[in-house]
Amino acid sequence: MTTSAGFTDATFSFLADLAENNTREWFEEHRDRYLHDLIEPSQQFILAVGEELDRLSPSLRADPRRVGGSMFRIHRDLRFSKDKTPYKTHAGIQFRHSAGKDAHAPGLYVHVEPENCFVGLGVWRPASAPLRAIRTALVDAPERWRAAVDALSQEGFALAGDSLKRIPRGFDGEHPLADDLRRKDFIAVAELERGRVVSPDFARDVVDSAMAGQPLLHLVCDALDVAR
Repeated sequence: MTTSAGFTDATFSFLADLAENNTREWFEEHRDRYLHDLIEPSQQFILAVGEELDRLSPSLRADPRRVGGSMFRIHRDLRFSKDKTPYKTHAGIQFRHSAGKDAHAPGLYVHVEPENCFVGLGVWRPASAPLRAIRTALVDAPERWRAAVDALSQEGFALAGDSLKRIPRGFDGEHPLADDLRRKDFIAVAELERGRVVSPDFARDVVDSAMAGQPLLHLVCDALDVAR
């Protein structure tokens, strides 16, 4: 029986079994488990977060649709991968900004996977123009960036993502924030214990924790000239 948060031990069991049997044949034989133990709990969780999300940002959207909504598809993109296993072995959910259409929009992200659960927020791998705008915002208001990072660290978040080897063109390599200006991603993540994920209060818990990232979201939204 699912909780109000949605996820249960059965969710983790299905994902663990999928990791051990990552074939189309096995998946089709266990499609009922996929729907009952992963899709339905994900939709319940999305709806529950939607009731709390305005506290973090009224511009973020909680959309329970299986296609085109907050859930990432379980099918892997195999076009450029040497790993040809067909399915992801985690649930990925993004509450993205209403101004964005894909994973590169500002937002809140929740990752559910056996031995690897985390919550993240910010903007992942933005295109060149928005990326430059965010970097410029750091140069224009370095103390604002430092305050956002400090607020995140106090709640157990850490900056994550990839960085360039060199400072991007047009920015000062001697700037005090040179390391941050090399970032390709402006995201912060915090690990989640499994017990939190299956808690009836998980949706509220996620938004409570993510409130520490509100200054980061505001900075990013202001830089991109979209509503907070």
